[in-house]
Amino acid sequence: MTTDETAVPGIGAHGRDEVLEAIKGVNRRPSPCTGFERGVLASYQWAAGIQPEAPLTAVASPGSLGPCHHQLLAECRSSAVKLRTALRDGTDAHYVLGSYQALAWLCGLHDDRP
Repeated sequence: MTTDETAVPGIGAHGRDEVLEAIKGVNRRPSPCTGFERGVLASYQWAAGIQPEAPLTAVASPGSLGPCHHQLLAECRSSAVKLRTALRDGTDAHYVLGSYQALAWLCGLHDDRP
């Protein structure tokens, strides 16, 4: 067996341990959680395979390891579109923004972890 076969798969542009640490960081924040923090947490949990459905589209992950990079990008794009219409359709814009920022970080579109 090679080291590639035993390696823990990453989550998007980040290592699994880094994403799990990000989840812990959000969970350590004082309650009550804001809509932004709920969006961040839902995105991280879906990406890590903890939550079965995507945070905005509710698309199910195909396995226990969470979505692939292409699914993360698709959800990120969906969140960008949803962000433009959130105020009109009554969606919590803070939740959508948190989800978008978390997904963009997971996809490697920016370096700042929300």
